[in-house]
This record gives sequence, structure tokens and C-alpha cells, in this order.
Amino acid sequence: MRALVVSDGATTVRSPEDRESLAAVRDTPGLSWVDATGADPDALDELVDMFDIHPLSAEDVRSDLRAKVETFESYTFALLSEPGFGPDAGALVEQIEARTVGLFVGEDWLVTYAVEPIAAVDQIWSAAADSPAQFTDRGPDFTAYRVIRRLMEEYYRVIDDVEDHIEAIEDAVVEDPSPETLATINEVRADLLALRKLLWPARDAVAALAWDEGTYVREANRKYFRSTYDQLVELVELIETYRELASGSRDIYLNALSTSTNEVMKRLTVVATIILPLTFVAGIYGMNFEGSPYNMPELGWTYAYPAVMLGMLGVTAVMLAYFRQEGWL
Repeated sequence: MRALVVSDGATTVRSPEDRESLAAVRDTPGLSWVDATGADPDALDELVDMFDIHPLSAEDVRSDLRAKVETFESYTFALLSEPGFGPDAGALVEQIEARTVGLFVGEDWLVTYAVEPIAAVDQIWSAAADSPAQFTDRGPDFTAYRVIRRLMEEYYRVIDDVEDHIEAIEDAVVEDPSPETLATINEVRADLLALRKLLWPARDAVAALAWDEGTYVREANRKYFRSTYDQLVELVELIETYRELASGSRDIYLNALSTSTNEVMKRLTVVATIILPLTFVAGIYGMNFEGSPYNMPELGWTYAYPAVMLGMLGVTAVMLAYFRQEGWL
């Protein structure tokens, strides 16, 4: 757990290790940011007691629920997710996973908590520690905005990676469609669906911070959240566009597979059609009846066998020429 305290123009970074030091951070006049991302789960219980956080809000952070915003008497709670790629090495495309982070915005304090470390929080923390004036003068809600904005930028990075996969899929579908290509398409579609499930509620949550009057967001800072909302709308539209592209690639693959199957069936049909008259001739001359004037007189002809073979070869040649003329070969 770490704390950034700005009081009387001075900025200090502390590491509260017990309730007394945490209470000192809370009671210091000015702005306080307590970050417990990746800390021991018991740290959240201490924050709940110290900052009068509702237990249900703490439970929401631990439960990896969908994005949401709720306003309580002393704070506004925002639950969002940072996207990333999972460790599944066996997948053709890296699978999307999300790490949930909770932001508790009070009148003059901000608490961030996540079960796992969050890159966006770490980056904004470093920026705030290096240039506190850019954050502290605008209140804890602006710092929360910077964290949320950085989370949204991470979505852009993930979507760019998905776009690269889609471009590779489009090339593979045209040049060399294979079962692996279809598996890659399905995994990309699964990633896009996972991103969509993250972005839709996140858009609604940021909309609440941008326009709801009851939240702990200052009127002067609402325009920043509205800008983030516009980014989320753009991200959702990108997801929908890429889903259509992935679906189009799948349709192209299935059409290519169907065309290939039709070509194979056409060739097999041609072979079967050629063999049919040959089988008929072989069947006729396979009936070797003797002792009657009504039987085939050519059975006793010296050149009957080569004549029949040449006739069968001629039938084959004529049929092949006809099929080629009709464009079936």
C-alpha cells in the first residue's frame, strides 16, 4: 500500500503500514491518494473501515463484476477493467483477459484498489508523484479521470493487436485457407466479443461520471469524462467494425472451402461419367454366352479385344473433349 499526500503545497509519498499511519494520511489537510493495487486482500478491509467505504463496494472489486458507477454519501465508486492478453500459449491468438480496478472518489481523497497490479494506475501514480501540480489542483476526480483515460488507451493497444490478426487472416483466407485459419478467425471473434462485453458497460459507467449531478465529480472536470466517453463510443464502433470484418473473413473462408469442394465433386463426377459407358461396354462383353446363333458373333473375332479397347478409348477421348469444350474441366 502506498499514499500520495499533497498538503500546503508540499507533496509526500508514504507507505502506511498500520491503521495509525493510514489515519494520518486520511486526516492530513489537502489531497490524499491511497493506492492498494496488488496489495494484500486485508488492505481493502482497512480502507473500508478508514474511509467509510461500503462493504458491497469492496465486494464488487473482489468479484470482477462488469463496469459500474455508484454514488454513496461520502464517495463515488467506479469499477472498471484493464484489458490484457492471457497466458494461454496453446491458442493461435492470445486470449483477452481483464483485471478489475475500483476507484473510490471522495471530497478530497482517492482510493484505488485491485487484486492484481494495474499498469494504468502505476503510470498515473508516477506522473502524479513527478508533477503533482497537474493533478492536485484539479481534485481527486481529475486524478481518477487520468487513471480511467489510461485504461481506455490500453483498450486501443489491445484492439490494434486484434486488427493485426484480422489483417493476417484476410491475407490467409485469400492466399491459403486452411482449418488453422478458421480456428484463428473464431479466436479473434471470441476476443472481440470479450472486448465488447467490457466496453459496453464501461461506456455507461463513464457516461454517469460525465453527466450525473450526484457524483463526486466537479463540474469543471466533467468535460474530461465526456471526452473519455467519446473515446469509448469510438472503441465500441471499432469493435463492431472488426467483428463484421472477422465475420466477412469467415464467410470468405467458407465460400472458398465450398468452391474447393465443388471443384473436387465436379472432377469426381466427370470421372464417374466417363467410367459409366466403359462399364456398360465391359458388362456387355462380359456375358460370354456360347452355343446359340443369337449370341454375339464378335466373340470369335480375332481382333475383337483390341477393337473393343480402342472403342472404349475413343469414347473416353470424345467425352473428355466435350467436357473441356463446355468448361467443366
